[in-house]
Amino acid sequence: MSQPTHPLQVRDYRLIWLTRFISTAATTSMVVVIGAQTYQIAREVHQFSEARAAFLLGVLGLVQFIPFALLTPLAGVLADRMDRRYVGAVSCTIDLVIAVGLALANAMNVLTLPLLFTMAALYGSARVFMGPAISAIVPNVVPAELLPKAVATSSIAWQSAAVIGPALAGFLLARNHALPYWFSAGALVLAIASLLAIHHRAPPAAAPAHPLKLMSEGAKFVWHERFLLGCVTLDLFAVLLGGATAMLPAFAYDVLKVGDEGLGLMRAAPALGASLVALYLGFRPIARNVGAKMLWAVAAYGAATLVFGLSHNFHLSLGMLAVLGAADAVSVFIRNTLVQLNTPDDKRGRVSSISGLAISASNELGEMQSGLAAALLGPVGAVALGGAGAVVVTAIWTVLFPELKRAKTFAPQYRQKEDVS
Repeated sequence: MSQPTHPLQVRDYRLIWLTRFISTAATTSMVVVIGAQTYQIAREVHQFSEARAAFLLGVLGLVQFIPFALLTPLAGVLADRMDRRYVGAVSCTIDLVIAVGLALANAMNVLTLPLLFTMAALYGSARVFMGPAISAIVPNVVPAELLPKAVATSSIAWQSAAVIGPALAGFLLARNHALPYWFSAGALVLAIASLLAIHHRAPPAAAPAHPLKLMSEGAKFVWHERFLLGCVTLDLFAVLLGGATAMLPAFAYDVLKVGDEGLGLMRAAPALGASLVALYLGFRPIARNVGAKMLWAVAAYGAATLVFGLSHNFHLSLGMLAVLGAADAVSVFIRNTLVQLNTPDDKRGRVSSISGLAISASNELGEMQSGLAAALLGPVGAVALGGAGAVVVTAIWTVLFPELKRAKTFAPQYRQKEDVS
């Protein structure tokens, strides 16, 4: 039997791709609507000011992050010690409960801010398990030489779904507030079925060890591998400052005044830019000077965020959101491939969970940072300042972690060191 030349030729990988696509469309749709309804209820029901309502969007990110942070060590251990399909299926089932609950709350007209915040926290609890489980399966089902293509192709699934989900959410929300949640519920049922259809891929056998010891081993591995530490923390601090998505409801309703459907387009624009880049990388993945290109991509992300924050033109704003999404896609592709190939398989679940925690911290704590800044500077000042901060962080990391700039290929960095010596 001939060896596959593309990951989509592998049955299990196709099912992983489908699972990621469907589940991402469902969850990004829910996240958009939860943020929009939080802002609308704060402004229209409670008569909060624009700045105070924007601050609540930041708090919404914080309540998602807290359970994510608390459960991340456990999620990594489970991904390394249990059937990864079942770990992911449980995560999707929790999201399904959230979708049905919010659909019913909207249909019965009993939606409140406490309910939205509770569901956001539950979503943060579910999401922590999905990422490590799915990420850890991929290297087990495709040959190592196809992993860069697999990462890029997986990114196509995520990014294209992140275009469809928010755009559809805005369209459905403008017609009936329960519809986006019913769509998410149906999609999640399909995602669970697709995930469970993957052939059993048990994690590698390991000697019995206490869960706390396993957790500490994963953290120590990242801490002592400066290259991995630089990759993980670059995204953490750059997106922590440069995140603009939390403020999109404020821009849609009060700055640009484009309403529900405009919000859906704005949430979809970064994913559209990212999906185009991911499609290109799926066939022509980056192979040379990967470290420098990752740094430049993060700097471009910050610059595009700065311009978006200052823009009062809807079309320019959409364009900048697409650019920052494209730049982020390059950074994510390179970082994810480097992390996967520089991590032993028996630690891959735990390292993936740590990477996921950094991403969540950058996104959700970034939303909190944006909310606090918006309370002081307004949404425009908060986003513009954050974009400038992301550019500064990139410059600092270039100096603090010269290993990143020196990474020429995706080959494990310790091997590159041995080759030089």
